[in-house]
Amino acid sequence: MAKVCILGGGFIGRFYADSLHGQRGRDRVSVVYARREETAIRFASDYAVPHYFTDMEEAIKYSETEVVVIALPNNLHETAVNLCVKHKKAVLCTKPLGRNAEEALRMTKACEEAGVFAGYLEDLCYTPKFMKSLISVKNGAIGRILWSKSRETHPGPHSDWFWDINMAGGGAILDLGCHCIEIARNFIGKDIKPVEVMCWADTQVKPIDAEDHAIGLVKYENGAIGQFEVSWTFRGGMDLRDEVMGTEGTIWINSFLRTGFEMFTSGAGEGGYVAEKAESSSGWQFPVGDEAHELGYTNMFTDMFNAMEKGIEPNETFYDGYVVNAIIDAAYQSAKTKLWEPVQLPEWRGQVGVQKPSVYNEYDADHWFIKDEILPNGDKKVILKKKTTGEIIELETWKEVGKK
Repeated sequence: MAKVCILGGGFIGRFYADSLHGQRGRDRVSVVYARREETAIRFASDYAVPHYFTDMEEAIKYSETEVVVIALPNNLHETAVNLCVKHKKAVLCTKPLGRNAEEALRMTKACEEAGVFAGYLEDLCYTPKFMKSLISVKNGAIGRILWSKSRETHPGPHSDWFWDINMAGGGAILDLGCHCIEIARNFIGKDIKPVEVMCWADTQVKPIDAEDHAIGLVKYENGAIGQFEVSWTFRGGMDLRDEVMGTEGTIWINSFLRTGFEMFTSGAGEGGYVAEKAESSSGWQFPVGDEAHELGYTNMFTDMFNAMEKGIEPNETFYDGYVVNAIIDAAYQSAKTKLWEPVQLPEWRGQVGVQKPSVYNEYDADHWFIKDEILPNGDKKVILKKKTTGEIIELETWKEVGKK
């Protein structure tokens, strides 16, 4: 059993506590830190946490703290990580790891040099549908991955600091794009280097300095493309969707808004909470059965604590968080210049010099294969390219009369 200290008594800290204490989990939150005493007291009461603090370092170094979970605003992540390093406490940090790649790399190296276990809490890489899909991808079920698109959109974050560019470090790209980018990295291959980014971003609705809507393309060294669509302006709830295209198949994932659970209500009864970012408690509703599990939190903590006990790396590490931050930095630069911008990765630990695979598949000694297709009347066409001249031709096989 791990004794956990949660830093932050707000929205995400509560999600983490629900996940850790749910399903009779053996890992317990023993310590909580919050800036305001009333928040700490309420959290401690709600989750039966025996010890609370309003001093971050006191909470981290406390004897009942074995593992620190950071659920704080982005501008406090590095301070909290450095205190964990100072007091040799294992640390798990919410996403994004840093406000930029420079911060993230400092945190990564600080933990590695001190020998402190460090896990990156990227929950959407632990959802049941994502994990099942990733197994299929790794088993080659859809062939070589060509394109991975991930979308997260909702009406905007739940706390004031998200909307402050100095505290948060960015807007929707940093808040939501970190999820989408890491999802694509998993599908394409974390050892494949991201090389450049093209991004459009704008502030379309909210009176803030950061972007509230963005679309980006991430080009990888093997020719694959990752795509993210993020928004704080989407109305109707939280939309989490992924799509993966390979040479042999496609995967579509809908993780939250339209999951098969739909309900209409006139608004009768007590109403109340429906699902994260839901905007109404009447009309058509799209509840989520076990929200913490469907968002990946339970699988995420299982992986983190199992890895800690076995002395191995978790599926999502601080280094992963650093690579994500580097891609986001390039996205912000591209949004300014309107150009493809290189991903700056002074610390790259994956493959180097990966080449885009050949597009030429042989049909016979004289032709390259393009495609074949059965037509509505049963005829078959094969589209080919002549090796010698480059001419595109088609071979047509007519369906025999009388055959079904």
